[in-house]
Amino acid sequence: MSDNNPLNSDYNFHEPGRTFFRAYRPGDDFYQHLIDAHRDLSDAQSQKLNARLILLMANHIGDLAVLREAIAAAADDLGED
Repeated sequence: MSDNNPLNSDYNFHEPGRTFFRAYRPGDDFYQHLIDAHRDLSDAQSQKLNARLILLMANHIGDLAVLREAIAAAADDLGED
């Protein structure tokens, strides 16, 4: 865990300048937008979109300690397919 900027795994969706009746609404909007972005893509295109999105978000975060923590949290207990 980074001492300065630990990974925030609590609800953190917001949209500046907007107030939502329910706190989860911005998260729902993001999820819907993500699903819509994948609609009608092939599996290969969907994987490419995910890879690009991960790299863009990682660059935006920029803190390697937070990114390492995020990778560890995402990889934890994946189970078997």
